Amino acid sequence: MNFISALKEAFLSLFHPRMLALLLLPMGFSLLLWGGLAAWFWGDWASALGHWLATSAAGPYVEGITWLAGSAVTFLILLILIPLAYVTALLIVSVFAMPMMVRHVAERRFPELRREHGGSNLGSAWNGFAALLIYLLLWLLTLPLWLLSGPLALVFPLLLNAYLNQRLFRYDALAEHASREEFAALMERSGGKLYLLGGVLGLLQYVPLLNFLSPIYIGLAFTHFCLDELEKLRREKAGLVVAE
Repeated sequence: MNFISALKEAFLSLFHPRMLALLLLPMGFSLLLWGGLAAWFWGDWASALGHWLATSAAGPYVEGITWLAGSAVTFLILLILIPLAYVTALLIVSVFAMPMMVRHVAERRFPELRREHGGSNLGSAWNGFAALLIYLLLWLLTLPLWLLSGPLALVFPLLLNAYLNQRLFRYDALAEHASREEFAALMERSGGKLYLLGGVLGLLQYVPLLNFLSPIYIGLAFTHFCLDELEKLRREKAGLVVAE
């Protein structure tokens, strides 16, 4: 299965009642969480960012123009909050929804696929924590480049989204079915495809309304793709098909 087929199968899986019931929950909870934090701490955040803006290179341009300084601070807060809300929704899907989604896809598309249980709940939690930590560090390091690099500013978040998507969902998609050896083999042979899939799915973050639904869709796409790659790997090892 190439990633185009995985996108198609994920779209079809999305209309099952179980998946429809999950669609709005991750992003809804994330927006409530960060919206509540923003309402509570907005004054502190605005004050801190206003001070940073005044002492930055942009300070002379906004000094004395109250509405411009206020708009810049609001823009900066939203620039930080929107990615955080999206990433939080992805993490919720990875930790809480993926086991249900993997079972759903496996029962309907891969009923004969043997379960080797190479992953664990602890491994999933650690993978999610590590992925989020690395993503946030890279996000903070590259944030100034987003503001200063013009059109290239779109490239940095897209690359970060590709990393986060594949790092978060590859483990959970394979944890129940793949052995540790199979997981390593799949990362070696399909790592580039996983990054490409993560990058394509990362584009959904920029589509209004669809970005509210995309975390569940992303999880389904990685599940379809990873389980199909695992099934193909086992068939090749058994000599049933010729490796590509």
